[in-house]
Amino acid sequence: MPSAIVAILPGPGTRPIDRAVHECESGRICSQRRTATSAGRAGTVAVLTHRLHPLLIFLKGDHPLSIYSSASVIVTGGASGIGRALARGLSRRGARVWLADIDADGARQAAAELDQAVGVELDVTDAAAVRALVDDVIAQHGHLDMMFNNAGIAAGGETHLLTSEDFDRAIDVNIRGVVHGVVAAYPHMVQRRSGWIVNTASAAGLHPLPLGAPYSMTKHAVVGLSGSLRLEAEAWGVRVAALCPTAVDTPILDPDESENSRVGWGIDVRRYLTRLGGPPMPVDDFAEYTLEALAAGQHLIVAPRRARMARLLARAFPGLLENATRQALKQERRAAEQAAAKSS
Repeated sequence: MPSAIVAILPGPGTRPIDRAVHECESGRICSQRRTATSAGRAGTVAVLTHRLHPLLIFLKGDHPLSIYSSASVIVTGGASGIGRALARGLSRRGARVWLADIDADGARQAAAELDQAVGVELDVTDAAAVRALVDDVIAQHGHLDMMFNNAGIAAGGETHLLTSEDFDRAIDVNIRGVVHGVVAAYPHMVQRRSGWIVNTASAAGLHPLPLGAPYSMTKHAVVGLSGSLRLEAEAWGVRVAALCPTAVDTPILDPDESENSRVGWGIDVRRYLTRLGGPPMPVDDFAEYTLEALAAGQHLIVAPRRARMARLLARAFPGLLENATRQALKQERRAAEQAAAKSS
């Protein structure tokens, strides 16, 4: 019988569940079984202990949010928005957080407001820089427990007005930025048989987003990467999750005019996304929901509740969501035309 199951059965000694949780978290069960059995059987045991981990935590009696206590965590895009809110929540839960952002001053200012936090400059499109940050955290803290690949940019507009450069920029930040984080952090986690990779995608990675084709394309890629890596990583004790919110109330909803004109957006982003998915979710609410969901072992985090219901409806009645999206697109185009006429 696998040792993970034996450990939770009643028996002599004091709290055998404590040992089971510790071994599951540290990867000892996986490594011991890999030594004693073939690689195929070890993979089966690793997946079993990986799936049992939330149950082990529950039986031990610890609050699931304790997974963050003393954890070493990198959050890219940490100077503002979702990244900054996640860093706040992680810090409150006892994690040591590295807030990484191309806006170095913003990252340092955000870190200064938290306990056990460091703000660092990072361009996620630079693979060598991402790798250097991961190596530095490991050198300082001994290990990296969680990698939040959160940095991203908005990109969109009428597609016939966009250029290859507009698509390239979205790909570089939203896809390659995530890939660079995975490539840098994941091998260390595999070696430790422990860790979390958390990638910020979007509801636009689950459903179409007209007037946001470059953005939606990149977020579908992040969802695909996360789902594929999650199944692969189970054998190594590493967990992978994707965050898929609808609009969250962050600065990305109110891009400056130079950015609007550069990509030919021509619409009110906040208004359009509200038409599509309802009022934006407060960023701290989303961060709190995310951290609780991760602690509970969820791997596809869709928020708020109406987004989860919309996803279910889209599966049952795909035409319903498409028709609602067409209606929102028509209304936003009309509003943009009226605004352009007034300004001319």
